[in-house]
Amino acid sequence: MKKSTIATLSMVCSLLMATGMTVYSEPAYAVLKIKRTAQGQLGAMQVNPYGYAPLSAVIDLNSKSPTDVTVTVRGKGKNGVPVSYSVGQQTMLTHNGIPVFGLYGDYANKVDLEYKLDGKKINETYTIVTQPVVGVTLDGATHAFPQVTPVKVENDFKERLYWVNHLPHNSNNDLITRVGGGAFEWDRWSVNFITDTQGEVRWYLDHNKIHDIYDARKRGVLMGVHQVDNGDIIFGQGQRYYRMDLMGRMIMERDLPAGFIDFSHDMQEMPNGNYLIRAAKKNYVRPDGKVVHTIRDHIVEVDPYGQVVDYWDLNTILDPMRDDMLKAMDARAVCINVDDDAGPIDVEPDAPFGDVPGVGIGRNWAHVNSVDYDASDDSIIISPRHQTTAVKIGRDKKVKWILGPSAGWKGELATKLLTPVDAKGKKLDCSPQGLCEDTDFDFGYAQHTSFWVPEKDTLTIFDNGDGRHLEQPAMPTMKYSRAVEYRINEDDMTVEQIWEYGKERGYEFYSPITSVTEYQADKDSMMVYFASANLMEHSITKPKLVELEYGTQDVKVELHIESTVKRQPSYRTTVIRPTAAFSK
Repeated sequence: MKKSTIATLSMVCSLLMATGMTVYSEPAYAVLKIKRTAQGQLGAMQVNPYGYAPLSAVIDLNSKSPTDVTVTVRGKGKNGVPVSYSVGQQTMLTHNGIPVFGLYGDYANKVDLEYKLDGKKINETYTIVTQPVVGVTLDGATHAFPQVTPVKVENDFKERLYWVNHLPHNSNNDLITRVGGGAFEWDRWSVNFITDTQGEVRWYLDHNKIHDIYDARKRGVLMGVHQVDNGDIIFGQGQRYYRMDLMGRMIMERDLPAGFIDFSHDMQEMPNGNYLIRAAKKNYVRPDGKVVHTIRDHIVEVDPYGQVVDYWDLNTILDPMRDDMLKAMDARAVCINVDDDAGPIDVEPDAPFGDVPGVGIGRNWAHVNSVDYDASDDSIIISPRHQTTAVKIGRDKKVKWILGPSAGWKGELATKLLTPVDAKGKKLDCSPQGLCEDTDFDFGYAQHTSFWVPEKDTLTIFDNGDGRHLEQPAMPTMKYSRAVEYRINEDDMTVEQIWEYGKERGYEFYSPITSVTEYQADKDSMMVYFASANLMEHSITKPKLVELEYGTQDVKVELHIESTVKRQPSYRTTVIRPTAAFSK
């Protein structure tokens, strides 16, 4: 190295050391490091360490080995909800630090840290300042981010956290088109956040890192959010599926398998670590020789490495020409477009191919919006919204049972219909359209989330209620949505309704699209999200979230959510458990 270069480096190093930087030098080069001031006995704190979750932080270990770590983010104000959790060794090693989750936006958060270091118990308080929460700016918005208002919160549910999967529209969703149909043009911004029971945002996903209307691999609708057993979050969007942790560390960001396209609505992790993904098929050859991209009618199983294990082609398993449910639905409640033109859907077998409600392969005849797995017999349970309430299908691709009205089912499929019974096992008198006399029993119509509950050996659904009994009511305000639980006896092919909630809440809670019903084992409760309440009105959409004591009408939590503009639905909510994410 030249003497002049060495002299220059020496001068630079002297200046840097004077400004607080530490310099490590070797004979041939110099490495510069910024010396950071730590608030406690560990290392410095970094907000949003992975770039996806602005309300997260990591406190560096600074080459130390703390044990028995507990983090508590203090609640804001008199009624603020603290977020507290233990942190395990594996989690600290993964992040090389202590994860801080549950911060408020635009706030000087107080975070209490308890741990042992060299056998000594230490208590420290950190101040972590965050940036404001960033939403999506839309024409006609009344506020920048969905607003959450608590209506009722019981003490034993006060520390509940809910992930809200919200769907602001994208005015440029037709910016890119796909020749040959498919659902590629279905595109919305990703507003996903975690709310506490006081309506405060405690985490949110930076939508600009996930969604880009100009990038084909980042278009779509972020959906199918689940917190899996180890605390990670899985979801999909358009042509990709993802796995990340609550710190925003992206674990998996993978394209759909070759030949499959257009993820939406749901994915599930199986007990063996594989994933069930609701997708569609590219360049599908119909029996008549026409080649199309299909719509929401395939389930793909992939292993943790992205290899295809199996798939279910519903075009060959069910009847893509059955139109009884489609013809009964309001044109505004098909999850395609919500406009002012009410009335039934015009279903024609020769309609154009693409993401339109209609019969035949290459159209939106099935609209599967959830997939679940029954490990007891290696089967899947799907919710084909445009067909029936729920269908169970085996690994052999044979239908095990169909839950729904009998109208329109033919041949072998008609023999798979479950028979409604009362609590004593007596057969109910039900019409082909599903109207059952002198009973509270009812099927689901235009439903979402047909989820199996292994702890109870039951099935839950969210019954949206459009096209109930395969017709439209005399007045739109007669419609209602409900959460429902069924007990199915596969030996005698019967079904009993054992619980429902929402019918009595009437049109105020009516949600024509989206929504979820999901059992919560940790509190033996049922979480229900009326995700598109007020969607049909000329005012702000007002989703409703409730959690009830299992098997009762006893509401433990009720939160009302206000969208940012008119006719802006949510998709789902899911309960988030920090302990599952950080205690390992």
